[in-house]
Amino acid sequence: MPTFAFAIGLPTLSRSGTCIDCFFPAPLKAPEGALEAAIHDQFAPGEAMIEPDAARAFINAHQPHAAPMLEADRPLVAVLLAKDGPIGSTAEAFLKLHLLSHRLALPNTLNLDGIFAHLQTVAWTTEGAVALDELATRQMRARVQGHHFEVLSVDKFPKMANYIVPSGVRIADSSRIRLGAYLGEGTTVMPYGAINFNAAALGPNMVEGRVSQGVVLGHGSDIGGSASIMGTLAGGGEIVISIGRQCLIGANAGTGIPLGDRCTIEAGLYITAGTRVALIDEDGNRTGPVKARELAGRSDLLFIRHSETGEVQCRVNRKAIALNEQLHAHN
Repeated sequence: MPTFAFAIGLPTLSRSGTCIDCFFPAPLKAPEGALEAAIHDQFAPGEAMIEPDAARAFINAHQPHAAPMLEADRPLVAVLLAKDGPIGSTAEAFLKLHLLSHRLALPNTLNLDGIFAHLQTVAWTTEGAVALDELATRQMRARVQGHHFEVLSVDKFPKMANYIVPSGVRIADSSRIRLGAYLGEGTTVMPYGAINFNAAALGPNMVEGRVSQGVVLGHGSDIGGSASIMGTLAGGGEIVISIGRQCLIGANAGTGIPLGDRCTIEAGLYITAGTRVALIDEDGNRTGPVKARELAGRSDLLFIRHSETGEVQCRVNRKAIALNEQLHAHN
């Protein structure tokens, strides 16, 4: 039987026994050969709670770096997916988010149908995930005992850094990177930069703005302060917005169309699919205007706003944007 993904994890259960969180330190995607045979020898397809002793042989033999999990005095969960189907449980949702943040899958390559239905809205606290109907009791208990208990967020998604810190990245504010984000080597996320789940900065990138769900940011591109890239969730659309290699989106700018390589949008200019754009060729000849959607995915474009008329113009830009190498040194 084929194996799409497999992992052994530490679940967090509410008092009612509902799984509200799951940590998978060593997920596997499409294992083959002896490893796949060992998985099917010990585990059945689907999801099951297991005692640490039952997982000990597999972890010690195949994932020794995950051995600290076996010190847990509570049951673990094993998830074995034969195929990439719609999400059917909280543990499965967390497994797929882990696959993305472990760089085992790129955004928009996993079936995430059902993810919102199977992720609980919980309080993410300094003591981990807490079910909302248990929060008031936990807060009162902490005050009575005189220890610090902070609610960091109330959401379906936790921050990535509490589960995974990918190699070769800098993250100034970890609360702005959700579990399920893909951060490639050399990526720097500044204090007000944000990357949603199922979004990627392939690296090296400088992110000072917002990278929305489904967006993939190509090698060497820079997202300026307070800039944003339109995702697919808010508007219910199906167009995936991608940014090519060596692009620059200026401060307070943004795009609702895909960009090819070496494109620039000047500071303060937001390009949407319906934006009317005048085209200026390399000889200064003017055509158009056209709607920006007709330029989607093209390379070597410079979008500016005329300082006197306010007209949005697009000019050819064949000069690649070079990022400051010192900013991407992660020694």
